[in-house]
Amino acid sequence: MKGQRFLDRTEAGQLLATQLAAYANRPDVLVLALPRGGVPVAFEVARALHAPLDVIIVRKLGVPGEEELAMGAIASGGVRVLNDDVVQMLALSEEVINKVAAHEQHEVERRERLYRGDRPAYDVHGRTVILVDDGIATGATMRAAVAAVRHQQPARIIIAVPVAASATCEEFVAEVDELVCVSRPEVFFAVGFWYEHFSQTSDEEVRRLLEQARHEQQPVMLQKQRLRKMPGVAGHERRARDLPPIRHKRAPIDQGARNVSKQG
Repeated sequence: MKGQRFLDRTEAGQLLATQLAAYANRPDVLVLALPRGGVPVAFEVARALHAPLDVIIVRKLGVPGEEELAMGAIASGGVRVLNDDVVQMLALSEEVINKVAAHEQHEVERRERLYRGDRPAYDVHGRTVILVDDGIATGATMRAAVAAVRHQQPARIIIAVPVAASATCEEFVAEVDELVCVSRPEVFFAVGFWYEHFSQTSDEEVRRLLEQARHEQQPVMLQKQRLRKMPGVAGHERRARDLPPIRHKRAPIDQGARNVSKQG
């Protein structure tokens, strides 16, 4: 069984950051974490890259009575991705799907208020967005996150995770501009298997890390603002934002899924 195990999410984030070094100190980069487990990982990535950190809330749509079985996911902005195979196999009606989605949408909004407070979300348009989680199992939540971000028209989307099944990585390669994964075991089991310590991340820890990241980022933002006022720097920043994809050609997000929609 091949695959690297991590001490905890902090170590995983630090190792992941080393593979993202090319994005350090770039004014166009934004790190978005999938709470809750993705936040400690993304915190280390954002800190190493000197990039701002924010969250994108994604909730699994569990099959009623079998909530661990995902029929899809919903993300910030009302974007929904359904697992076509599960929906068809269980003959799930639109009414059932909408009821579960409405419940989870309330939870998405509650968590956004809880984690971010009155602070508005970062503007994604035209930026290089690095989506970070502590691992990818089925990929349903990450697909919803990608769809939600893509709706806001970023310049590039990068998925960055410490661990994911090798087959899952291959599925995502064509869906985003770049995928960075430290460990890609052939036999996956579950995300928590690849961590020595995998305790549940609390809401309070998420809030604390977001606040700490914002505090640490303030001097960096002031420095960037000063640089923008210097002759010749603005053109350099424009070039940085306009960098073309490095590895993979983008393909439609609904590959292997259906019904990606903007609700309300």
